[in-house]
Amino acid sequence: MSLESTNSIGKAGESHACTHLEKLGFKIRDRNWRHIHDELDIIAENETFIIFVEVKTRKNNNYGNPEAFVTRKKQAFIIRAANEYLIRKKLDKEARFDIVAVTGLDENCEIVHIPNAFYPIV
Repeated sequence: MSLESTNSIGKAGESHACTHLEKLGFKIRDRNWRHIHDELDIIAENETFIIFVEVKTRKNNNYGNPEAFVTRKKQAFIIRAANEYLIRKKLDKEARFDIVAVTGLDENCEIVHIPNAFYPIV
């Protein structure tokens, strides 16, 4: 699979994830926010939390559920970028780390939202 098609699958998944989050009442603050080499897919918020959302999209589950691909190493990158985001934006809300797994590419895709999917390592 080419990088271009992988990127378009990822972007489609992120759009589905944003729609899902907005239906839950979250405000989308940013998408694809970058700090050096780290990227935050979606930054959302509600009354209580700033929510850093990692989106994993797959055409199907032939190789496992998408959420299983958010490794400890990937979590560390997300946490590092989230810390930078909070500092730069001068935000004082509690952070939460969610995963949204999207399987399928059409309007009938399956979305699994995992709130508090992982926590910063202290």
